[in-house]
Amino acid sequence: MDYLPLHFDLRDQHCLLVGGGQVALRKANLLISAGARLTVIAPQIDPAFLDKLSVGMHTIVCREFMTEDVKGQSLVVSATSDRVVNQHVSETCHEQGIPVNVVDNPDLCSVIFPAIIDRSPVVVSVSTGGQSPVLTSDLRRRIEALIPEGVVRLARYLGGRRQRLKTTFPDIDQRRRQTVWFLGSAGATAAMAGRDAQADQVLMEDAQPSLGEVYIVGAGPGDPDLLTLKALDLMQRCDVVLHDALIDRRVLDRVRRDADIIYVGKQAGAPSTAQDQINHQLVTLARAGKRVLRLKGGDPFVFGRGGEEMEALIESSIPFEIVPGITAASGCAAYAGIPLTHREYAQSVRFVTGHPKDGVVSLPWEEMVNDNQTLVFYMGLGGLENICEQMMAHGRDPDTPIALIANGTTEHQRVLIGSLTDIVDQVRHTEVGRPTLTIIGQVVSLAK
Repeated sequence: MDYLPLHFDLRDQHCLLVGGGQVALRKANLLISAGARLTVIAPQIDPAFLDKLSVGMHTIVCREFMTEDVKGQSLVVSATSDRVVNQHVSETCHEQGIPVNVVDNPDLCSVIFPAIIDRSPVVVSVSTGGQSPVLTSDLRRRIEALIPEGVVRLARYLGGRRQRLKTTFPDIDQRRRQTVWFLGSAGATAAMAGRDAQADQVLMEDAQPSLGEVYIVGAGPGDPDLLTLKALDLMQRCDVVLHDALIDRRVLDRVRRDADIIYVGKQAGAPSTAQDQINHQLVTLARAGKRVLRLKGGDPFVFGRGGEEMEALIESSIPFEIVPGITAASGCAAYAGIPLTHREYAQSVRFVTGHPKDGVVSLPWEEMVNDNQTLVFYMGLGGLENICEQMMAHGRDPDTPIALIANGTTEHQRVLIGSLTDIVDQVRHTEVGRPTLTIIGQVVSLAK
């Protein structure tokens, strides 16, 4: 390897920074965040340094660098635009065996700064050996997207259990195997969520627990890039997935490869899985010790029956976690260029289901005729004609714009725009796919 990666403990250590401009200030921020006692030397100092170094045991010296300045320093950083000064700093440090970094001059460095992913106490460093800072930054961004925020809690949890683990599992190999197994179990997920007592029940047991848990996760409206980071993390941790008909295949491609995939969708005119049966599957699989991912289109608590599944899990004393997703109203409207609210057109938005539990569309139509309100109908394509008739019968302007968004946020998205008077006729002469979201209101006129 070109460089040996080390994590340097600089807490209360003396560090020298040569340079007083913006580049030097960025390095100062990094060193101070690591707990260093900083001395800044430069003929001219950016005023921002005064605020930054006013708190703590830091020093500012307004003059040129001198050889004796490196004495007693644990680390020296040169961040000037003067090659001669940088060369002088580098040679002085190399002669005295002091680690030195010269910004953007890897040939003058004995140490280099990596890109840092800070989830302290978890710290990840990424480097290309000074060859391409832009590539280093891009790699850091990619890796950071894979590390959930909950890993901070997990690291602190395990740190707080080290002595107890040594007592419970005196053999080092047994202790290591137990920790490795724990990190792949529901106990680690519990620790990441701050449920320490539940995590302890798993970590301190020398056998796999009989009870798993359920993750009710919103997968968003279709585009896999709209998945939340937490959803992606749980998709990689689960043992089995129960997904509905609205889940795009590209979303399922991001699930852990060896997880069991079970379809439990509901589609108009096709065989469907009853909700009671889905609830039973969730409970049964969790009782078998499985980590069950219930993957639902959009958001599980916005017409997603997540509440019914939650009730079943509570009744059966099954641990569970709810992960919200981008609901179809937000995602589809954004991809169609329709703002749900706008100061000039709509000061409120209302989400409505066109497919209630009893199969009858019975809504407070008189509350929906305000021209300053946007209406979003989920699953309303089958009742579109009735919706338009009721809206106009109760006083909504027949020229009110309406949009149908089919397969929203996906590569197959199609948007059909009309008014309350002509949209039904357009649908009769157009092949509109499912799922379809309906948006009614003046904001629709902004789509073009």
